[in-house]
Amino acid sequence: MSFHTAMKNLTHYALLFTTLLAACACLLGARGDARPRTTSDYFVYIGTYTRAKSQGIYVYKLAAATGKLTPLGLAAESKDPSFLALDPTHRYLYAVNEIGDYEGQKSGSVSAFSIDRRTGKLAPLNVVASGDPGAVHLMVDHTGKYLLVANYGVGSVAVFPILADGSLGKATAHLPHSGHSIKPRRQVGPHAHSIYVSPDNRFVVSPDLGTDQVYVYRFDATQGTLAPNDPPFVTVALGTGPRHLAFDPRGRFAYLVQEFGGIVTVFSYDAAGGLLHQLETFPAAPSDFHGSNNCAEVFVHPNGKFLYVSNRGHDSIGVYSIDSIKGTLTLIERVPTQGRTPRGFGIDPTGSYLIAANQESNTVVAFRINAETGRLTPTGQKLDVQEPACVVFEPAE
Repeated sequence: MSFHTAMKNLTHYALLFTTLLAACACLLGARGDARPRTTSDYFVYIGTYTRAKSQGIYVYKLAAATGKLTPLGLAAESKDPSFLALDPTHRYLYAVNEIGDYEGQKSGSVSAFSIDRRTGKLAPLNVVASGDPGAVHLMVDHTGKYLLVANYGVGSVAVFPILADGSLGKATAHLPHSGHSIKPRRQVGPHAHSIYVSPDNRFVVSPDLGTDQVYVYRFDATQGTLAPNDPPFVTVALGTGPRHLAFDPRGRFAYLVQEFGGIVTVFSYDAAGGLLHQLETFPAAPSDFHGSNNCAEVFVHPNGKFLYVSNRGHDSIGVYSIDSIKGTLTLIERVPTQGRTPRGFGIDPTGSYLIAANQESNTVVAFRINAETGRLTPTGQKLDVQEPACVVFEPAE
C-alpha cells in the first residue's frame, strides 16, 4: 500500500470516528455521559408561621429512591410565609406573608425568591403589598407570567406580573369579594381562602370561606386581568366555609374541602364555560368521630386515580379512589398523621411520597404512596419544624 493511500484511509477513518463521537454526544446529552437526565432528589420547602421560634422557609432534601429526608436548614427568612408556590421553570419560589400591616399599609405581602438548584437556598428578589390584609394563598399561572393571590382578611383576589428576573411587578388586577354567610365571627364578611388556575389557564377559581361561595373568573393570560364569569360563583351549603380546591389532571372534575364540619364536595367541571356542577357532598371524618374536624388541604394524585384530604381534629389524611368516569369518590382509608393539626401537606411530582405538616405538634411526617392502591405507609421519618403550614417539592440538580 502506498503512503498516499494509507494517509487517505487514515483520514477517512478519523472522520468516521469523529462522526460517531458526535452522534454519541447527542445521544448522551451535553454532559457526555450515559446517565439519564432524570431527577432522583427533590428539595422540600416548608412554609411556616413565625409567631414563635420559626424564622421563615425551611428546606429539606428528599432522596426519591429511599424516601430519606435530610434537613438543609433555613432557606430564607420571611415573616409568616404560610403558603408557597413554584413557577413552571423551577427558578423561582413565591410566598405569601400572612400579615396585616405591610410597611404601614393595611395589607399582607408577597415575597419572591430565586432558587439555588444546587443548595436549595433562596435568594430574595423583592416583596410587594398583596392589596389587602392576610394574604393566605397563591399560585403561578401555567405560562409562568403571572402570580395570583388570595387575601383572606377582607376577601379579595389579585394578579401580579412576574418580571424577567422573577421579581413581582405592580398588580394588574385586584377584585374584592362581597357578601356574608351564617356563622358568627367567621362569616360576617368575605374571606377568600385560596386561588387556582384551571388546567387550560382560561379560568381562575377562588373558594371564599366567608360567603360560602366558590368564585369563578375569566383569566386573560396576555394582560393578567380577571373578569367575573357568568355565573360569577357557585354557592355551597351555608355555614360550611369553602377552603381549598383541586382539579383532576384532565380538568373534568374539581374537589373542594370546606373547613367547618370537615366537608368534601365533588364537582364536575365544564372547561368550555368554566362552570362547576355539584355531584356529591359528604363529611371527611368517620361517623363515629365526635370531636370537631376541619378539613384543610386537598390534592389529586398525579395519576388522577386518588384524592387526599387533610383532617384537622381527626388528625388524619383521608385517601379516596376517584371514579374515572363519574369523578365520584370512594373511601380507601384514613391514616393518622402522627401529630396534631395537619394544616397542609404535599405530594411529590412523581406521586411517590406525601409529606404532612402537623402545625400544632411542630412536626412534618413522610409517607410512601402506593401508586396502584393509593394507600399511605409511614417511612419512619418525623422531623421537627416549628408551626409548619405548607409543603412544596422542587427538583434538585
